Amino acid sequence: MKKITPAKFIISSPKLSLCPDFGDIPEFALLGRSNVGKSSFINRLANNGKLAKTSNKPGKTRLINFFDFNGQFIIADMPGYGFANVKKEMKDQWEKDLAHYLEKRESLTSCIQFIDSRHPIQANDYQMREWLAYKNLPVITIATKVDCLTRGKIAQTIAQFKKELDCEVLPFSAKDSYYTENVIKHLLSYE
Repeated sequence: MKKITPAKFIISSPKLSLCPDFGDIPEFALLGRSNVGKSSFINRLANNGKLAKTSNKPGKTRLINFFDFNGQFIIADMPGYGFANVKKEMKDQWEKDLAHYLEKRESLTSCIQFIDSRHPIQANDYQMREWLAYKNLPVITIATKVDCLTRGKIAQTIAQFKKELDCEVLPFSAKDSYYTENVIKHLLSYE
């Protein structure tokens, strides 16, 4: 399997018009509720715990943050949806910028939707999924924080998510590298 390190942070952009052009490199947009583990996902893939800033406080990602994984793919970390302790006007602006990026970004290969495996799929996860389907945008589904579950519960949760969303669901843990290789292989298949 190809190594993807070194990964590096490129730039933060507040809106689509300020996003850089990466040419033909596959680009994946990370979508998920606030605090679902998007930054931890980036850090685990990069094998660098400090590449993307993590926080226990929802709403820390406020821009579109781009990361280059050794020229093999680009990750665009988006502001989380759902609970964040910010003003409604800021949430509305995030939603507008997020929608504009997802609809108009020509280099976008696929969205990656993260769902917390410790909880049932939330209403705003379904809402995002319906919007992606309506816009005909491809999506990869990742169940995060599976390290918090027993092996049997992981299998049960993944099967439930697959049934409810009618798609493949990849398990992932930022604390357990066991799942990382499968996700990397999946992303590199878009090259």
